[in-house]
Amino acid sequence: MPWLGMMPPRNGYIPMEGMAAMIFGLPPSTRTLLRRNVLLGLMSLTSTGCVLRRRLAERKVKQLGSVDPAQHREMSLSANAPYVIEPPDSLEVRIRPDTIGAIPSSVTVQADGVIDLGFAGRVYVAGLQLDQAESVVAQKLSLFAKKQKKTLDEPIEVNIRLDESKSKYFYVLGKGVQQARFAVTGRETVLDAIMQSQVKSNAILEKTYLVRPHPQGMPDQIMAVDWIAIRDRGETMTNYQIFPGDRLVIPGGPDPGLVETLFGSR
Repeated sequence: MPWLGMMPPRNGYIPMEGMAAMIFGLPPSTRTLLRRNVLLGLMSLTSTGCVLRRRLAERKVKQLGSVDPAQHREMSLSANAPYVIEPPDSLEVRIRPDTIGAIPSSVTVQADGVIDLGFAGRVYVAGLQLDQAESVVAQKLSLFAKKQKKTLDEPIEVNIRLDESKSKYFYVLGKGVQQARFAVTGRETVLDAIMQSQVKSNAILEKTYLVRPHPQGMPDQIMAVDWIAIRDRGETMTNYQIFPGDRLVIPGGPDPGLVETLFGSR
């Protein structure tokens, strides 16, 4: 490249004033391309530095919990315990015989734990299993029929079905996820919980762990999750079954900066 009337550089060294003259002596399109390449180079270096700092911060995050082979997991799921009614569950109530009166077929467990049976009155069902609630409602209706002096051709039978569970949830927490709660249907696993969640770009899924609630005074139940094994090898050992009240914690590293957001953090 000609040096624009200047003497050739000695020992490969170009003085700053020579560099400026060389740059400004280039065509406009060439100067624009040069500035763009310099800017991209600086941004690349900045991005690399951000990634290194993030990975250093991630290494400082401890893996909590330990692997518990005794827990139910994928391919070894367990049926949940008998359902316990709590507010604000929705229940379907069927009564026989029909001559007992107008009883609502769909009821919601109110905040005080009762369901409203219309003119038959209110019945406390919170904390009861479905079959126990059936017995309590049948007793209430028997008293109602006796008070109304109704003659029944057959004994009162009550069938209560869970219409919609609104009281059983698991929780996904941590800096690496949009924290939320999800309804428990009975067959969720750690993988299901992660797939339902809005995982952030700074999530450290490799440090995920599951926390299970326990009675006061009992030891903590914290189970480590091997996300790489679940994702890449189909390993089920730590793909634990999720039960009501469980907390799945997904730690997170530093929030990504502008350069990481534009060019990726990994």
